[in-house]
Amino acid sequence: MAKIYWDKGHGGSDPGAVANGLQEKVLTHKIVEYAMDYLEANYTGFEQRTTRTDDQTLTLSQRAKMANDWGADVFVSVHINAGKGTGFETYVYNGGVSSQTVALQNVLHGEILAAMREFGSITDRGKKRANYAVLRETKMPAVLTENLFIDSNDAKYLKNEAFLKAVGEAHARGVAKFLGLPKKAKPTPSQPQQKSSDKKLYRVQVGAFSDRKNAEQLVEELKKKGYPAVIV
Repeated sequence: MAKIYWDKGHGGSDPGAVANGLQEKVLTHKIVEYAMDYLEANYTGFEQRTTRTDDQTLTLSQRAKMANDWGADVFVSVHINAGKGTGFETYVYNGGVSSQTVALQNVLHGEILAAMREFGSITDRGKKRANYAVLRETKMPAVLTENLFIDSNDAKYLKNEAFLKAVGEAHARGVAKFLGLPKKAKPTPSQPQQKSSDKKLYRVQVGAFSDRKNAEQLVEELKKKGYPAVIV
């Protein structure tokens, strides 16, 4: 059973970046919730947790420790950028990282960028490395995503709930691909069988036929097909 740990960037007394009527902590909460819902609806073979369920204040070390103590297989930290720039980028630790970490970054980056570009021309700022605490202190493959800029024209996307949902679901697909999670079987829709009591009673009028035998023949044909019919 694979263990997935989601980190909603910032929270509580730390709103993160704030601009254009938006708060980073609110956006990261939404994106992760969409990701977790998508995984639950479409995949099996995993457990998932998140560093905060609502608007708690947590230190960076606390976030990493929670994932380490649980024995998570994957750690994804979701953020929104600031600094008047534009576009999407991902990070792994700038020290020694495993090939698995690089693989996780590659698949997440590709899935999320593709989903974003369904909404417009999004700049690819690249796959990067940095000495971020949640990447440095976690013991499993860990990636931090920076999902556009809150203080630039990118905000128009971040105000679009459909965009946030698509980004969250792309995070989920990336993790699922990396872990090789099996997809849930889609239930085959079956046609509800109509009860005989629900079927319409056909009344065949003799006067509509030049010969009564034709009316009787029609009634027999209807009965053979399972439809109740009478001559009137």
